[in-house]
Amino acid sequence: MADRRRLLRIVERLAREYGRPMLRPHRAPVDELVLTVLSQNTNDRNRDVAYARLRERFSSWEDVREAPVEELEEAIRPGGLAPTKSVRIRQILEALDGDDLAWLADAPLDDARRELCALPGVGRKTAACVLLFSFGRPDPPVDTHVYRVGTRLGLWAERTPLVAAHDELARLCGDDAQFAYETHVLLIRHGRRTCVARSPRCAECPLRRMCPEGRRRLARP
Repeated sequence: MADRRRLLRIVERLAREYGRPMLRPHRAPVDELVLTVLSQNTNDRNRDVAYARLRERFSSWEDVREAPVEELEEAIRPGGLAPTKSVRIRQILEALDGDDLAWLADAPLDDARRELCALPGVGRKTAACVLLFSFGRPDPPVDTHVYRVGTRLGLWAERTPLVAAHDELARLCGDDAQFAYETHVLLIRHGRRTCVARSPRCAECPLRRMCPEGRRRLARP
């Protein structure tokens, strides 16, 4: 198992390379739930356009819940997969039944995570996004970039199940929400700019001496 001291060194080097992000919880968990659904299988720009259109057309989440699903689909079409996402958003809002989820700020972390994952289509990553970004709870999300970079760095073994990777990253981050946020954001930045899926730029990587995968790649003829 990786240890926290090694992750601290990784995050410190990435912060010198990409800047240090600051956690600013927005305390809007329902917004975060919807935004995370819209982010699936699309880029940030299309997600943001879809979200903006949804908020322009409906004045409240109650209005979204009561609207015909066809209207939701039309509003979020720029985000892609609109037929699927519109149904999922509607199901989540119906399950919440007006609950603004403010209680998640003070609930035991395991209980908060469990209740979120009980919502339709909400998995560990979405729950972690809500808890970290909305309330500053120390639950770092593991997306595609975080999982790829974490695997190459040896934070968890190859082919580790996604839920187990979430557990391991949460263990390494401990109770420090700012550190959890830095870890999440900086691993994403590194995955997008240097440790890309195909042909990672290992020779220019600030972590090349700490990365088992990078050392293997650089040692090849």
